[in-house]
Amino acid sequence: MQQLCRVAVLSILCLAAATSPAAADPRNADMDNWSAGKLRARGEEALSLRQYDDALLYYNKAATKEPGNATNYFKLYKVHSRMRRFMDALGDLTKALEVDPSNLDYRTQKAKLLKSLGQCDQAVIELQQISDPPADVRELMDESKQCEQDIAQAQAALLNRQYREAAMMFQSALRHVEQASDLLWQKAQALFEVGDYYGVISDTGQILKQHAQHLDAYRLRGQAYTWLGEHELAIKHFREGLKLDPEHKGCKEGHKFVKNIERKKKRGDDAYAAGNYKDAIENYWNAINVDSTHLAFFRPTLLRIVEAHTKLGEHDMAILEARKHVEHMETVEGLWALADALTAAEKFDEAVHTCQRALEVATDSDKEAAKRKVQEAQVALKQSKEKNYYKILGVARTVTAKEIKKSYRELALKWHPDKNADNKEEAEKMFQDIGEAYEVLSDKELRAKYDRGEEVFDNQGGGGHGGGRHHFNAQQFFHQHMGQQGGGGRGRGQQQFHVRYG
Repeated sequence: MQQLCRVAVLSILCLAAATSPAAADPRNADMDNWSAGKLRARGEEALSLRQYDDALLYYNKAATKEPGNATNYFKLYKVHSRMRRFMDALGDLTKALEVDPSNLDYRTQKAKLLKSLGQCDQAVIELQQISDPPADVRELMDESKQCEQDIAQAQAALLNRQYREAAMMFQSALRHVEQASDLLWQKAQALFEVGDYYGVISDTGQILKQHAQHLDAYRLRGQAYTWLGEHELAIKHFREGLKLDPEHKGCKEGHKFVKNIERKKKRGDDAYAAGNYKDAIENYWNAINVDSTHLAFFRPTLLRIVEAHTKLGEHDMAILEARKHVEHMETVEGLWALADALTAAEKFDEAVHTCQRALEVATDSDKEAAKRKVQEAQVALKQSKEKNYYKILGVARTVTAKEIKKSYRELALKWHPDKNADNKEEAEKMFQDIGEAYEVLSDKELRAKYDRGEEVFDNQGGGGHGGGRHHFNAQQFFHQHMGQQGGGGRGRGQQQFHVRYG
């Protein structure tokens, strides 16, 4: 195997020589007639100028002229090390030691390189061949033995499925090395098993920088992104692997899994956007049930289901699903979703307590938002005891402007006094309240003040929200907002007002 490696190395060197600028330089036309000493001198000059391909050409020719001179192979080792072609460098040192096995410097450099590549057991074997080693070599031996021990323990732990211990031991071993993709790969596998997906992404990223065609690194990185809920990035990595091998089983399965979830989720999103909340809920559950252990997808999607139930007025179901989310793992987002569901169900006291709990568990970055949510819940509680504009229009506090307008139109037509001759007094009061609620909630500035618990009308005084001091003409407001559908001014709109009630 070592002989095959050396043949491969020499083939690469010959190819580099054929394309080297030095080979094309007319001053080097008689290079074949140069002495090995002159070739080494030119190699030193090229190396100092970082002209690595030229240096390889000169040293390789010197080695051809003097195959029994270990210096030539040691020079090649230096160039390959500068180029970070460490396996080539290792082959050079091996050849140098075949020619000069008693050279302490060569042996020590080979042991250092083996250790840096994670082949610590081989480094120990090399160092054991040195009799009466100096202090620095003894220190290198101790480090190599420790590295060898860490690797052996890490691999044993990995084999025994003691993944957390294996990851720790691989990390300890990696402190002794510079470039050991095989150790990094084994560590990444252990991290995946303990759910440290960010660690997996970091380690496989390093592997792919060194080995851009490492198929299993693409597969494992894609799986890590999957379980973090980063589905777009997961698909990207699975596709990169499939470009290299369209039949790679792991990448094919991972890609199919994520695409299946995303396809069902998109159906849910489309249904939600269209206002088909029952269909949205069904499709979201279909996506979740592809793998209900996929919590990074399950949990945020469950909050979307909570919102859909609220939109449908299914408040008990919304609260039930939100409580499941919180009971599984208490997070600020889950507590806020529960508070919103409680508010929509007019359970304002519970909503306040839930927002206060969210403030207790909030991180520093969420504290201000959590304080605002507490304030909003307290305002909703206060407004529930007064005139509640959201309740009057039958909408949630998170309602959109479009939904406010739709609800107003439906309720204004339903409660118009001309349509309710049998209960005109009640209809007039409802019609007044509906118009007043729309006046406030359809105006961004007034709605913001109302949501903050502030008085929304300058002449409102101490009468509370809509407390009777605001003079509001519901009929005139109705004509202004319902009478003109094709444009034109307000006065013209009143003149052309026609509504069909029956």
